[in-house]
Amino acid sequence: MKPESPLTARAAVRALSASKIRELVNEGFGKPEVLPFWVGEPDEPTPDFIRQAGIDSIAAGELFYTHNLGIPELREELAAYLTRLHRPTEPGQIAVTSAGVNALMLASQLLVEPGDRVVEVVPLWPNLQEIPKILGARVVTVSLEFCGSDWKLDLNRLIDALVPGTRALYLNSPNNPTGWAITREEQRATLEHCRRQGIWIFADDAYERVYFGEGSVAPSFLKLMEDEDRVISANTFSKSWMMTGWRLGWLAVPAGLASDLGKLIEYNTSCAPVFVQRAGVAALKDGEPVIARTLQRFRKARDFLLEQLHAIEGVQAATPSGTMYAFLKIEGMMDSLAFCKRLVREHGLGLAPGAAFGPEGEGYVRWCFAAGEDRLADGISRLRHALA
Repeated sequence: MKPESPLTARAAVRALSASKIRELVNEGFGKPEVLPFWVGEPDEPTPDFIRQAGIDSIAAGELFYTHNLGIPELREELAAYLTRLHRPTEPGQIAVTSAGVNALMLASQLLVEPGDRVVEVVPLWPNLQEIPKILGARVVTVSLEFCGSDWKLDLNRLIDALVPGTRALYLNSPNNPTGWAITREEQRATLEHCRRQGIWIFADDAYERVYFGEGSVAPSFLKLMEDEDRVISANTFSKSWMMTGWRLGWLAVPAGLASDLGKLIEYNTSCAPVFVQRAGVAALKDGEPVIARTLQRFRKARDFLLEQLHAIEGVQAATPSGTMYAFLKIEGMMDSLAFCKRLVREHGLGLAPGAAFGPEGEGYVRWCFAAGEDRLADGISRLRHALA
């Protein structure tokens, strides 16, 4: 006897929001005339010395499984890197993952149960918004406030949302899509409150080195935390070292979680490819000049783009403190996905719709400015024409 239920995914998966950025990118497939500023990646390939490390590893035959938590050389380099940047860290606190988004999913699988209440600061990268929902968690949002020249966090609203029984706070800073970055004082107050309430902090630190403020490293919970604090930092090689396609990330966790995290990695991906990890070792050992050059280049691109945008009537944009994005408010625009589809079809301009980052992003579009000035100028010209 055949079952009567339809052939469908479980309810939590069916309820997920499909990526509006991917829907928009599909509009531009096969159209070389489109200027693509919609996806968050640099317009330059991975540096040669990083690529060569991967090539050398393949040539050496390193094409087999390895330790779930990562090769020792990479875990040691990551521990040393975090020790230099933030606080003393041991290799036993590091888990190497197959991309930053995989790191966030693994951290969530490690600690979030169906029905758990989690809090997220929004607008926010859609992947991070949907991960807790995949696991059946209940997501409560606290929105950043757009002040014309800046995005601000209402710290009191965030603290009020972090009520007893909340399982975790998801916080991405510098923030995709707005470029907002949490201050050290806001971090300290948030950490102290979560410590009292027993709430985990999942810090998405993907853009901590793409930070235009003092020291060129964004404020980090790792800097403030104590050993017993419930803080997990997720990071990626994608942005800082221009390695988006390599799919390599990591987690920094309390040491007691590492063994259980290793089990989860086994049942998700087994391990990250060894040759990709060798490329990560090269990036960490010799990649600081790459980060410095990228930051200088992005700062110049940011300043150029914002100057041009501020001269367009009906467009408002805060100067981002970090990331590679400008989040533009377009006067009178009520449907960002439809607006962006029209930009692609009629003007060959690819921007990401604000609605992709949650309902708080509607009325905005995101522009990835990781590009040369000539290309940005061409994009500005097309936007002017579209708004005329």
